[in-house]
Amino acid sequence: MSTFPNSPRLLKGGVVLLDPDSGAVERIITLQYNPDTLSRSLQIKAHGEGGDRSEALRLSGPPVETIKLDAEIDATDQLEFPDQNPDAGQLGIHPQLAALETIVYPTSSQIQQNISLAQSGTLEIAPMEAPLTLFIWSKNRIVPVRLTEFSITEEAFDPALNPIRAKVSLGMRVLSINDLLPTHKGASLYLAYQQQKERLAAKSQGGGFGALGITGIS
Repeated sequence: MSTFPNSPRLLKGGVVLLDPDSGAVERIITLQYNPDTLSRSLQIKAHGEGGDRSEALRLSGPPVETIKLDAEIDATDQLEFPDQNPDAGQLGIHPQLAALETIVYPTSSQIQQNISLAQSGTLEIAPMEAPLTLFIWSKNRIVPVRLTEFSITEEAFDPALNPIRAKVSLGMRVLSINDLLPTHKGASLYLAYQQQKERLAAKSQGGGFGALGITGIS
């Protein structure tokens, strides 16, 4: 506990899973430690790339944004205080890893339902829909995403071979209004994310021509 009573509370990043139809929260996964770095890339969607000069300044939609981070998970604290987390001594960090891994799995009940439909002679079986995944990195970044990369490096184990320390690398693609139906919960969340960017951009202090070494544009 901090010895400074007025020190700010450290916020954590994380992932929230929503029911895609109702928007109800299904699970909240907070990162144990915030990553030291978070990389983002924006692939611009320009409309005039085909050579039509009248279209050179037009945008066909929001850029394709990708996010990458490395998250660390460690059972040291839980093993030191087993009364607070009794599962750590028996399972290590299996539960934390499983909570992240199952994001990219259809549920076993969905699989069993599709097997039953196939056995009953159903010709067309719709692909299984995953929960709406939100990546949250402070109140200024709440974005719908699809996980595109997922790797786990287990770095230490207990005597029963339960992992007790691991690094999880996540790659995410932000789902924009081009990816979702206008009525989808994710579409409204994406628009709120872009509008927040615009509000933040409006707070940025503009420069002057003098700083560029010119007096104006003629």
